[in-house]
Amino acid sequence: MYLYLWNLSSSLACPSSLLLLCHHKKMQLSSHQLIKDIWKKENLAHQNVEAFLRNRGRPVVRRYSYSDVKTMTKSFNDKLGQGGYGSVYKGKLQDGYFVAVKVLNNSKSNGEEFINEVASISRTSHVNIVTLKGFCFEGFKRALIYELMPNGSLEKFICKGNPSSSNHQLGWETLYKIAIGIARGLEYLHKGCNTRILNFDIKPHNILLDKNFCPKISDFGLAKICPREKSIILMIGTRGTIGYIALGVFCRNFGGISHKSDVYSYGMMILEMAGSQKNINVSVDLTSEIYFPHWVYKHLELNEELGLLGLLNEGDEDNARKMIIVSLWCIQTDPSNRPSMSRVVEMLEGSLESLHIPPKPYLSSPSRSPIGSSIVMVSMQYDSMY
Repeated sequence: MYLYLWNLSSSLACPSSLLLLCHHKKMQLSSHQLIKDIWKKENLAHQNVEAFLRNRGRPVVRRYSYSDVKTMTKSFNDKLGQGGYGSVYKGKLQDGYFVAVKVLNNSKSNGEEFINEVASISRTSHVNIVTLKGFCFEGFKRALIYELMPNGSLEKFICKGNPSSSNHQLGWETLYKIAIGIARGLEYLHKGCNTRILNFDIKPHNILLDKNFCPKISDFGLAKICPREKSIILMIGTRGTIGYIALGVFCRNFGGISHKSDVYSYGMMILEMAGSQKNINVSVDLTSEIYFPHWVYKHLELNEELGLLGLLNEGDEDNARKMIIVSLWCIQTDPSNRPSMSRVVEMLEGSLESLHIPPKPYLSSPSRSPIGSSIVMVSMQYDSMY
């Protein structure tokens, strides 16, 4: 009692000590509240995922335990890549099948991305969609198990500024086949499934290549499943990666959100594939409004040479021009002017003479980024396989 009064009187005699004591108590309370909030969020995420798995009944793909995941990856011995989602490791199933195991970080969205991935990709079966072999959900440990893609992501072959891209140049025949393969994969997602699947994150980082460079769409963490008859969907917030997001996704005045949002992302990616093969540097000073889509549109209008590298024959040149013209159609500002993915496949496989140059697609150029800008002003976030 006397000790308490002495401490109190001492604090009153020294206001700074009292303020320090109050601040310390406040910090303790804030810390406890933060831990409590994180625990509640994680617990909610856990409940959401368990409810989703329970409501689906028997899983379409196998559910593995965390000890299984440790065994197949040899205790996470062979790391393939890393990103904001977590890390990817090489693994091997009991039957000898090699897999890529994506071990996810703690969920930041109530388990939504994990649910999206399992719900979307487990509905698919297509040569241009990566196969989900299984998943792990045990407490707060989550992992997704895919077929292994030996050639990694398309990103490492086309992104300028990526140190490995200079050693992995793809020919135009391969690029053209990759463009058609991705288009067929998206056509399947939009039309071939029982319900339409919108990926919302089409970019080189999420296109994986098998040993024969057959492309496969991966990463369905941002995907939306919607009825086929719905042309416009309601969505809160913005999904995707800067540089590939259609205007309608973050500004509803530009036509709303639909499967045409994936078409736009596809078009920007194909332009990036073409831009990586360009012999002329149109990246001038940072204040300039010139960037590749405007530059290439002007040269097509004037029927000028595009200065593309690696054109071995007339077939390569025709395919390169088809890719560029089709991509310009895909990135039209008005979604109604963008072709469906079925039409994109037809245009790519048809003759160059049947294609018309579309209207100029942009209202204005996007802002330049002073660090790591690629030729189409796309910010690539991670240099990894998955």
